[in-house]
Amino acid sequence: MFVDTAKIYIKSGNGGSGAVSFHREKYMPSGGPDGGDGGNGGDVVFVADSDLRTLLDFRYTRKYKAQDGENGRGDMRKGKRGEDIVIKVPRGTVIRDAESGRVIADMFAPDERRVVLGGGAGGKGNARFATPTRRAPNFSQSGETTKEKCVILEIKTIADIGLVGFPNVGKSTILSVITKARPKIANYHFTTLSPNLGVASSDGRSFVVADIPGLIEGAAQGIGLGHDFLRHIERTRMLLHVLDMSGSEGRDPVADYYAINKELAQYSDKLAGLPQLIAANKCDLPGSRENTERFEAQTGLKVFEISAATVSGIEPLMRAAAAMLETLPAPEPIKAEEVYESQCSPDAFNIIRDDDAFVVTGPLVDRLCREITLDDLDSFNYFQKVLRDKGVISALVEKGAKEGSTVCIGDIEFDFVE
Repeated sequence: MFVDTAKIYIKSGNGGSGAVSFHREKYMPSGGPDGGDGGNGGDVVFVADSDLRTLLDFRYTRKYKAQDGENGRGDMRKGKRGEDIVIKVPRGTVIRDAESGRVIADMFAPDERRVVLGGGAGGKGNARFATPTRRAPNFSQSGETTKEKCVILEIKTIADIGLVGFPNVGKSTILSVITKARPKIANYHFTTLSPNLGVASSDGRSFVVADIPGLIEGAAQGIGLGHDFLRHIERTRMLLHVLDMSGSEGRDPVADYYAINKELAQYSDKLAGLPQLIAANKCDLPGSRENTERFEAQTGLKVFEISAATVSGIEPLMRAAAAMLETLPAPEPIKAEEVYESQCSPDAFNIIRDDDAFVVTGPLVDRLCREITLDDLDSFNYFQKVLRDKGVISALVEKGAKEGSTVCIGDIEFDFVE
């Protein structure tokens, strides 16, 4: 069963909490703090596997969670980092944020490995909060708690050439002739229900050809296989437009040509702008010669007369396709529009009360400690302004800080002044 879309839930591991511990041994009943840091949580990692073809497994397993980091322990022992969870997907899978629809990652390259959701940071142990004036901190920092994310997985076939056309025009037969692929072939509509890939070669050049399920009118609006078809030709560099030039099923090849291009244009301008070669198939059947002449006269386009059944005319078509590919740019992955870089806001902070002192921790504090220089008046004024603007001062008041209370930010200690 071919499945090319799936919705799953992913969660990276929570960070382990730091330990509150004090060194104890014989003859040293009052040793210093030795609580270790918590370990970071595991990441959610996606890997492009060229051997996979479907997202079927994700229909049965929808939740994926990385391991939490271990808590810190005494004797300055840091908690173990949580194990990553590795999720294998077919090459060409696009990962989107379910809420915004934005692209998080495009698993374009073979064996590509992408960290989509980073693990939570481990908390600091009480040994990290010791200062010359606060020698026995009786608190530690909790590990970062991560949030579950919902993502959409969507396969977009990666191929150089996409075979397009109405059902039963011979696309699968052409693919079987020009490559070693063996798609299911039968004389009824929608024999092909999923993309088939094969590697063709001509004049020493190799390229990937995709046989895509047949279009019908209204596909751009989702009728029939609709979007399930069109999604898989978005990456192709060019199209091989296959027409039943014999009109064996009572269809008009000229009308079919315009109908297919209309559907492509309605779906996206990119598809409508792809270069095309016209493969006039079934030219061994009666009526094909007249239809070919009428098609070229009405469209002004040159066609390649072929018969996939008798393998005639295939080689000139493949040489023309190889020559056209030489002039086209190589495909590129979709650029990420949204990145889950951190589970925690860079302006996040936490306040821990230690008796009469208030200790401020978090990403905001870590950034400020790197940026400010206390000996410089302008830098210190900036430091105070950020604390006010980011809500640290008001949060300290809510926690009970009063005039003269000790506030600790990193290695900086100062008296609180409203």
